[in-house]
Amino acid sequence: MVSRIEAVLIAGPTASGKSALAIEVVREVGGTVINADSMQVYRDLSIITNRPTPEETAQAPHRLFGEVDGATNFSAGRYVEAASSLLADLRAQGSIPVFVGGTGLYFKALTEGLSEIPPVPQLIRNRIRAEAEGRATPELHEDLARLDAEGAARLKPGDRQRILRALEVVTAAGAPLSSFQQDRIPGPLASSRLVRVFLAPDRAELRARIDRRFEQMIAAGALEEVAALGARNLDPALPVMRAHGVPGLLAHLRGEIPLEEAIRRGQADTRAYAKRQFTWARHQMDGWTWASPETAHTAIRAELRA
Repeated sequence: MVSRIEAVLIAGPTASGKSALAIEVVREVGGTVINADSMQVYRDLSIITNRPTPEETAQAPHRLFGEVDGATNFSAGRYVEAASSLLADLRAQGSIPVFVGGTGLYFKALTEGLSEIPPVPQLIRNRIRAEAEGRATPELHEDLARLDAEGAARLKPGDRQRILRALEVVTAAGAPLSSFQQDRIPGPLASSRLVRVFLAPDRAELRARIDRRFEQMIAAGALEEVAALGARNLDPALPVMRAHGVPGLLAHLRGEIPLEEAIRRGQADTRAYAKRQFTWARHQMDGWTWASPETAHTAIRAELRA
């Protein structure tokens, strides 16, 4: 029934029930759950990223969850490399990969590919980061505008991580990042037969669920988890340091805001992220089947049987 399908892709906003659905599908088709969430790859953050619990991972094979150290800038390119290697192994085993997550760029990279951008030597990356330390992000954006006006125009002045990345590329390659973004290397699933479903829950219900879940995370030990992360004194520009809820909880741990305010910030940040996930899906995920959490499994079954 499912032999024609090479992979199942389950996307959707945070707190929409993707993980539970992925486990159901994997147990039905005989496959492996593969992470497609840019924060759940980091081993430092389990609770606040809502990574699958030991009870959930015991129900089905899970890969690329918590396998990367927080000190690593795990880019979309590195994700594709890891996923490609894993896909080769799973195909040899006859296991159907079920990708699940909320990072639209990861899904786009898997299915459409990424631009071929020259690697940045570590010495240059370290120098750019050191020179940027203590400087306001809008100032770095102005630096980028002088070197790559087109690339800077595409970035928000407060998007520190992407601004630093663009500065690293233009410094290392002698050409702006935007000049490399026209050509793409095909993604590992570019020519595969896929089932692609985007979970679209009711917006009001989703917002309430996000707020409840954040409070549950705090009760489960998210504050202590973030305290351990903060104790590592990592570069604040690293992705793991910007996970939803982390900046506010770190501010609380520094004595800058009360815990109640940190929780409100985390909830608001996560709600805003869910809104952006819907926007990305509307504009970047053509050909995906939209389904409510209640009907998604039925939709996947129908496509597997088609």
